Amino acid sequence: MRSVRRAHGGAAVTVGQVQTYTHDGLTFEVLDGGPRDGETVVLLHGFPQDASAYDEVTPLLHEHGLRTLAPHQRGYSRGARPRRASAYRVGVLMDDVVALLDAAGIRRAHVVGHDWGGAVAWALAQRRPDRVASLVVLSTPHPHALRWAAGRSDQAWRSSYMLGFQLPWMAERLLVRTVQGGGMVRRGVPTEHQRRYAARLRRPEDARGPLNWYRAPLRPRLRGARWHHLEGGDPGWAQAAVRVPTTFVWGRHDVYLGRSAAERTAAYVEADYRFVELDAGHWLPERAPEVVAREILARVRGTISR
Repeated sequence: MRSVRRAHGGAAVTVGQVQTYTHDGLTFEVLDGGPRDGETVVLLHGFPQDASAYDEVTPLLHEHGLRTLAPHQRGYSRGARPRRASAYRVGVLMDDVVALLDAAGIRRAHVVGHDWGGAVAWALAQRRPDRVASLVVLSTPHPHALRWAAGRSDQAWRSSYMLGFQLPWMAERLLVRTVQGGGMVRRGVPTEHQRRYAARLRRPEDARGPLNWYRAPLRPRLRGARWHHLEGGDPGWAQAAVRVPTTFVWGRHDVYLGRSAAERTAAYVEADYRFVELDAGHWLPERAPEVVAREILARVRGTISR
């Protein structure tokens, strides 16, 4: 952590720029930008991205005086790649974010999550609302909404690719081949982002952590009769409704996450709620950074004005 000085209430206060932090014996890399004295926005990436997914979003937030903390999450940071799937339960991933806030000296932050980062963001808002000033989730419906939609729509089919990710080593090799071969570009990721993500996923060993995000919730339930999606290996983690101001942004052309779950999400938020439907696909931070930044700013400003 690199220390700097700033004035606050007439007094000099030492604050730090978080470049890395440790938790659970692991070391996480962080992209820390914007003014140190601004409201803090935590940006959580999805699969198989990294923190640079928000590279076009963060400058827009900095222009409006916000500080951003974007960690390379568990399985992606080079010093935070445990091998066991159980080390990637949603509750553990949520604790990584709390540790980041502690390392930065932040009591409450505005939390943004995309894809799997969205699942972590939902969990954090439910279990630790004391640390969440507001919530913006991109693409990923509330976990209960996904479960509800799986039995009433095509959501189970949309999520069926997760079963292929359970195959040891074969899934790792296929993921590396897809990322290194430009497969993410064909799925809608901009080329410059594809290159950055590929730099972290060069070998099958590099892909094990990202794939374990999918293995942790499903492996305890593969013998069961019901389809459980994004529950993090903990059947109680998603029971509480969200009671912090929330915006959910969804692209109507998302091939992985369908309309039924997106529209159902409102039923699980007991606070000020905004649903934003875009003429877009899944990769919202990369493909719609201006809209994403606009919705984050609106949520932050609305929360501060209360």
